[in-house]
Amino acid sequence: MSINRKEINYAFIDSQNLNLGIKSKGWELDWGKLRLFLRNKYGVKKAFLFVGYIKKNTRLYEYLQNVGYILVFKNVLAIRKGNTVSYKGNVDAELVLHTMIQFPKYEQAIIVSGDGDFFCLVEYLENMHKLCKIFTPNRRYSSLLRRYSGYIVDLSTLRSKLEIENKKERH
Repeated sequence: MSINRKEINYAFIDSQNLNLGIKSKGWELDWGKLRLFLRNKYGVKKAFLFVGYIKKNTRLYEYLQNVGYILVFKNVLAIRKGNTVSYKGNVDAELVLHTMIQFPKYEQAIIVSGDGDFFCLVEYLENMHKLCKIFTPNRRYSSLLRRYSGYIVDLSTLRSKLEIENKKERH
């Protein structure tokens, strides 16, 4: 598929699915490089990043906004097990809702997640001729998305372009 630079393309990113999927392969994503890649390669004008809100991550959120993401926050639940705190916040509903709210404003959408919960969204976007790509964090994605394999871009194949080069660059 050739990308028309004059098209208005948007990306909708499940940050937890992307982040955990990339880390499971032993590397860390440079979010700034990903935003530039989306802009330069796919003409993405707006990149919506769906993320659970944790107050201690304020600097990270500021960085993400500075490199060009539109953050959509989800409230999270803090789950305590002894001295350990983990956070639970599923952004699936927000991602689908915002993709549909923005629907009249974009020509093509990129969905960034390997989660099968987005099957109906992907199916709808394809039927409406608005599906550009599905970026998965690695080769392991839901079998529900296999029928859309022609749209799938495995981001782990782009590690050399998207990895944090210097661990001091972490935000």
